[in-house]
Amino acid sequence: MSKIQKLTPIEAAEHFINKHHPNCQAALLAGSVIRGEATETSDLDIIVFDKDIHSSYRESLVDFGWAIEVFVHNVTSYKQIFESDYKRARPSMPRMVSEGVILKDEDIISSIKKEATELLKKGPEEWSKETINIKRYFITDALDDFIGCTNREEDIFIANTLTQLLSEFVLRTNRQWIGASKWVIRSLRTYDEDFANQFVEAFDTFYRTSNKDQIVKLTETILQPHGGKLFAGFTIGKQGDGSFASKSIQ
Repeated sequence: MSKIQKLTPIEAAEHFINKHHPNCQAALLAGSVIRGEATETSDLDIIVFDKDIHSSYRESLVDFGWAIEVFVHNVTSYKQIFESDYKRARPSMPRMVSEGVILKDEDIISSIKKEATELLKKGPEEWSKETINIKRYFITDALDDFIGCTNREEDIFIANTLTQLLSEFVLRTNRQWIGASKWVIRSLRTYDEDFANQFVEAFDTFYRTSNKDQIVKLTETILQPHGGKLFAGFTIGKQGDGSFASKSIQ
């Protein structure tokens, strides 16, 4: 028996819309399959706009030989997601809409794509001086723990914390979008390819050899334009003589 050929992403997505959302006003296919970055485990990211649904929802399923994640919105609810993504500086939905391939359109997609593209170009909100200082403090705290730690298991997890704190700090202080998981390095490369290479090299060296020097130097270099490490004098929420700052506030 011959092997059944898997549908292409576009074919599978079109079949999916016809089967599950035949009355929607618009639909897009986004994600790695349309960026040419698909792997063997990639799924289909499909965005649906349907005026008849009451609220946005997300659903995962398998159909037409593909794992599919569908993001369903009515013709206004997507704006709340755009706003939420903007505030957290992770423009997942605007990015998918902006880059998405049109599967169906009843003359509404162009305006939504325009909104998404303009938001992406705008970039995230600028951090206040207070926020920068808070972030400096927690980076300093993690770095000091890292330098002083002699336990390999703990070292690994402190280093993991530093990757998140430092990548966020560099990107946000330069009005760049941040990301999670694979989007951390993608965001760093979008910002500065050379810096991204230095970042990866510093942490890769530590994970391979336990040598911390490059991470320490990288951290100090990142903090230097903003006043360097911060510990003495730092406070959060101090009000009179009876309050205190907590290291757990982030």
